[in-house]
Amino acid sequence: MESTSTWGGRFKKFFLNNRFVLFLLILLLIGLNIMVLGKISYIFTPIAVLLKTVMLPILLTGAIFYLLNPLVDWLEQKGIGRVYTIAALYLLIAGLITIVVISIVPVVRDQITDLISNFPRYSYQVQLEFEALIGSDFFHQMQESTGFSPTKIAESISSQATTLIDGAWSGIGGFLGALKDIVLAVITVPFILFYLLKDGKKLPSFILRFVPVRLRGQTKHVMTEMNGQISSYIRGQIIVSFCIGVLLYIGFLIIGLDYSLVLAIIASFTSIVPYLGPAIAITPALIIAIVTSPFMLLKLIIVWTVVQLVEGKFISPQIMGKTLRIHPITIIFVILTAGNLFGIVGIILAVPGYAVLKVIAGHLFKWFELRSHLYESGEEPSEGDSSEVEVTVTVKEEE
Repeated sequence: MESTSTWGGRFKKFFLNNRFVLFLLILLLIGLNIMVLGKISYIFTPIAVLLKTVMLPILLTGAIFYLLNPLVDWLEQKGIGRVYTIAALYLLIAGLITIVVISIVPVVRDQITDLISNFPRYSYQVQLEFEALIGSDFFHQMQESTGFSPTKIAESISSQATTLIDGAWSGIGGFLGALKDIVLAVITVPFILFYLLKDGKKLPSFILRFVPVRLRGQTKHVMTEMNGQISSYIRGQIIVSFCIGVLLYIGFLIIGLDYSLVLAIIASFTSIVPYLGPAIAITPALIIAIVTSPFMLLKLIIVWTVVQLVEGKFISPQIMGKTLRIHPITIIFVILTAGNLFGIVGIILAVPGYAVLKVIAGHLFKWFELRSHLYESGEEPSEGDSSEVEVTVTVKEEE
């Protein structure tokens, strides 16, 4: 009887009265419930459909919100009402979109169509240059042994791209699906953005109502830090990508590279992905430069190097700073993992998502550090003081 009561006291002490262990047990029960309920399709399927429907408008709205909100706050401090500022920004954005649709979209469309139609010829010329460089006999032997043919691959890519474009516009189902997503985003983004810009400051207070009173201060601190990480990254990355696109377009025009506008737009969009984006963006420009002339390839390398130096030494340090404090190797691994798990969306959201998880994990570790008393503050003991540390730890464990 005594052993049973002793076992029950130890169980109560190390499990029921230990908040960290109890927290892990609650997480385990929640995970088991999700796993069981996930087998029932009609429970989580509506949630998945809802998330899929609102994901694109929410992502677009969030990016535009973090880009425009500092300007709205600054004008509000100058005495201009938020509603008037938002209305003026909407008129300005509508004018810019009209100019882009009228003047830039037709040029981009023609260049993309021409680039797709000429891509097999460019690939064949690259193959000829490669044969001349390493020898045709060696190249043909490599093709026979490996089955690698750049011409066939290029023709396949070109035909698939053409089929995809034609199918997207001729197929009724694909066209209606794409049209539905675009129309939904175009209609909902302005409304969501308006209310976010107008009443966005009230959102944290509304969320904190659902948090216990004792945790509201810490939760508000975590939300503020997360908001700072996300806003600085999104705002900075959009501005940096735009600057890279403009600089590359000017450089491509100076050296006379074909399809300069399309290549600059591709580089601007791919630059949203850190480190890996520029490597992807330079590939089509390299192909076109190699086909044009060796001198054009040299000029392209010079322009690309100058733009990357300007971006790395002047633009990014001034705009981005070092707010994320994430090592480049970590960013590359995060992007690759997120891309394998979630595709294009994962690649785009990898870095801000990791920044948010890093903030949450840091605060959870601090909470565990305070609760467990395993990380006492003070000077690190020397080698001769190791016995004293062991005695101190033993005494605390016995207490």
